[in-house]
Formats: sequence, C-alpha cells, structure tokens
Amino acid sequence: MPHPLVFQLRFARSEFARCLEGVPPKDAVRRAPPMNSLSWIVGHLAGQESAYWVLLAQGQKIHPELRDLAGTGRPASTPPLEEMWFAWREVTAAADIYLDTLTVETLQTRFIWKGEPYRETVGTLLLRNLYHYWYHTGEAAGIRQALGHTDLPDFIGDLGIHAPYLPE
Repeated sequence: MPHPLVFQLRFARSEFARCLEGVPPKDAVRRAPPMNSLSWIVGHLAGQESAYWVLLAQGQKIHPELRDLAGTGRPASTPPLEEMWFAWREVTAAADIYLDTLTVETLQTRFIWKGEPYRETVGTLLLRNLYHYWYHTGEAAGIRQALGHTDLPDFIGDLGIHAPYLPE
C-alpha cells in the first residue's frame, strides 16, 4: 500500500485536474502577466514530478522539453494545453512507479545527484511537490476567474473519500 503522503499527492493531483476541467484550449494559452498560462502550469507541475520522481529517483528522462517550456525561471510560454496534459499523464504514470515504493525509511534518505547527496530528503521533496500542487491549483482557479469562467469547482473536494486521514 502506498505511503499516506502519496495518497495525499494523488488527491492534490486530482483536485488540480478537476480545477482545469473544461478549460477551452484558447483560454489555456492566455496570459494575464505576470502570471503564466494555464497550460504552462500543467507543464510546470509535470516538470517537477519528472525531475524528482523520474530523473532523480529512476535515472530516466521523459519529456525533457518541459524544462525549457515550463521550468522555474524560464521565460513565460504558452504551450498547447493538450500537449501539456499528455506530458503530465505520462510523467505522473512514470512517477507513480517510484512513488508506490516509498516507505518511512525511504522518505528519510536523499537522492544522489552528480555524485553528491541531494540537498533535501525524499520526504521533503514529496511535501514540496504536494504543496506545489495546491499553490498552482489556487493560482489556476484565480486565473480562470480572471478569464471570466463561471461555475468553477469548489475546493477541497472529496478528501474524506479519496485521501482521508486514517491513523494506523
């Protein structure tokens, strides 16, 4: 069974995806500077998961274009939403292979990057990834409001069903 924090990450992912349901492709690439586009946000979160759970954890590179398209500190971009969702789905599926193996002990370890222990533990990276989803879910909801979208979902959704706290 996956670690409880992995359940929380998966719930955060599902709420993020729910936040962006029904976004028209033309709106997904609109920007309200200084904010990025909705499509950029999808690619940005895929890029983080790819870096942590695919590259650092598994030594694999998938969708390396995400770093230039939607990496932190890169110029703003407006990639097509469909392409970003495709990358996000592939990256999260690959990430889940590693995430399903996490244990309390593993969360206390550090990845080795360029011959040195990475600056944060696996557990801290998992928390960073989880909170990053919530940050961008809120941002995306605000962008959608600014774009005039109506009937947006309420948050937080079915936490008690999909990711409840169950003491051991």
